[in-house]
Amino acid sequence: MYFEDQRRDLDALAERARARSLSPRAGRDFASNDYLALAGDPALAAAVRDAIASGVPIGSGGSRLLRGNHPAHEALEANAARFFGAESALYFSTGYAANAALLATLPQRGDLIVHDALIHASVHEGMRLSRAEARMATHNDVSAFEDAIAAWRRAGGTGRAWIAVESLYSMDGDQAPLADLAALADRHDAILIVDEAHATGVFGAQGRGLAAGLAGRANLITLHTCGKALGCEGALLCGPALVRDFLVNRGRAFIFSTAPSPLMAAAVGAALELIAAPERRQRLDALVARAETLLAPAGVRPTGSQILPLVIGDDARTMAMAATLQERGFDVRGIRPPTVPAGTARLRISLTLNVGEDDVAALAAALGELA
Repeated sequence: MYFEDQRRDLDALAERARARSLSPRAGRDFASNDYLALAGDPALAAAVRDAIASGVPIGSGGSRLLRGNHPAHEALEANAARFFGAESALYFSTGYAANAALLATLPQRGDLIVHDALIHASVHEGMRLSRAEARMATHNDVSAFEDAIAAWRRAGGTGRAWIAVESLYSMDGDQAPLADLAALADRHDAILIVDEAHATGVFGAQGRGLAAGLAGRANLITLHTCGKALGCEGALLCGPALVRDFLVNRGRAFIFSTAPSPLMAAAVGAALELIAAPERRQRLDALVARAETLLAPAGVRPTGSQILPLVIGDDARTMAMAATLQERGFDVRGIRPPTVPAGTARLRISLTLNVGEDDVAALAAALGELA
């Protein structure tokens, strides 16, 4: 029989209630990352129609280093570099691919990567492929990052230190102390990598993210996901031009991947124009403030962001509550280990402009009944 090992693994997952499956979207949106409700915005659809009318193809036809490099890609990267205040930008098909390529390629043998304990799986994938050593630092603890670098130096480490964090953490909704981390990077001649996936479009002047105040630094690389608040697909790595050139020459995930659709590049360019206006962010800010008040009696702690976790603790109870809420028309997802630390299973409540205050009030009432 073929695939016996895989079948045993799936059976073991099922026995532990860990088996996953795909299901259609349903209910009021408290699960997506479409924070500004741009995924279905007519302006993005119009941008795609205009691109098609001007002759932009659906597919790229090859990798960027072959015939897949389209003017739409180049235009987006130049626009993104200006928008995010960086020397250059490079467009990837997904945020996962961008993070994995970055961490697998830039740090060299003899270097050290110090990463936050709650960093995304895509960074772990890149570190797994990297030739550099990796060490974990306690979540959002700047002294833990500094201690890791100092200990590495005392043990004879002579390479470059790299600091990898997210600006806004996707399961806790809390922010990294970016100014302190940037100062730490300066003290140790390190390079700071900031994943802005959940902050781009939502925070910062014109939606430029939480690291916008650090823009232009020679030792900063930022990642801006296009599939969340921008409502599109892909990711932009922004930083020094040398970083872009090195990834184009050495980044295997970039070199050997078919380029993203030029139509999607056109859509992302339009999304950058849309997020520059403050109206959507202001509406989302107001919704977050109201939700924090409405959901507090159910135990939802305020985070100051659009991500509001309700930590339950027990895995089975968390998933049962999520299922009940979904049956009642609320698309709220349960998150269990290993995505979050053991004992912190939670309902991840994601606020987007796809819902309004009445929807949040209804969710609060439903949670109150389940308490």
